[in-house]
Amino acid sequence: MAKNIQSLERAAAMLRLLAGGERRLGLSDIASSLDLAKGTAHGILRTLQAEGFVEQDPASGRYQLGAELLRLGTGYLDVHELRARALVWTDDLARSSGESVHLGVSHQHGVLIVHHVFRPDDSRQVLEVGAMQPLHSTALGKVLAAYDPVAHQEAVEMEREAFTPRTVTSAAEFESVLDLARARGWAADVEETWDGVAAVAAPIHDRRRMPVGAVAITGAVERVCDGRELRSELIAAVRDCARAVSRDLGAGRF
Repeated sequence: MAKNIQSLERAAAMLRLLAGGERRLGLSDIASSLDLAKGTAHGILRTLQAEGFVEQDPASGRYQLGAELLRLGTGYLDVHELRARALVWTDDLARSSGESVHLGVSHQHGVLIVHHVFRPDDSRQVLEVGAMQPLHSTALGKVLAAYDPVAHQEAVEMEREAFTPRTVTSAAEFESVLDLARARGWAADVEETWDGVAAVAAPIHDRRRMPVGAVAITGAVERVCDGRELRSELIAAVRDCARAVSRDLGAGRF
């Protein structure tokens, strides 16, 4: 069994101490509470401070939790709330469409799948929660890149790999795809990422009308498309689902 890394254990204990005690603690208080030498405690605090997890009051020299922890915590809560609000609606979407449904968020130059509802049949399927999808070729990624400025910048700056002959890789054509997605309110992926697979996705907004994720129907081309065009009833269904989740997040009518 692998041993835990002592420095990380000490850093975690330090953060818990700052979170559960007084608003601000001095170096001596922290060192004595954790039974650490002052030099050791100071080194860990300096590292945490450099990463934004701890802040030091310039007047008193005391330490408190930093803003980076708040940002990370808020990000977790946002994703957790998004998934919780989407559970019923995505289940309904999978049942009505007969296809798989994915819920994705922008993460580290890609799309992180945070929820996956299996296609409602007896076929063998693999849970894709935690998987990463590309921004530039998937329906989820294109919707996020169209509506989220950070995702857009990442998608524009990254190398756009051609997964199939239909993958859009040129910058000008990709921007046109995003313009079309914004005009329509949805994006498509017809064999641009995987041969034989098509998807349609729509954006989800929060109470600030900010894009916080996207929902997509994914399935075999022969079921999701009519010829080479996406079935209109599936486009309407995924947009209705995205609107419903957005309303539950406080976005109101749009």
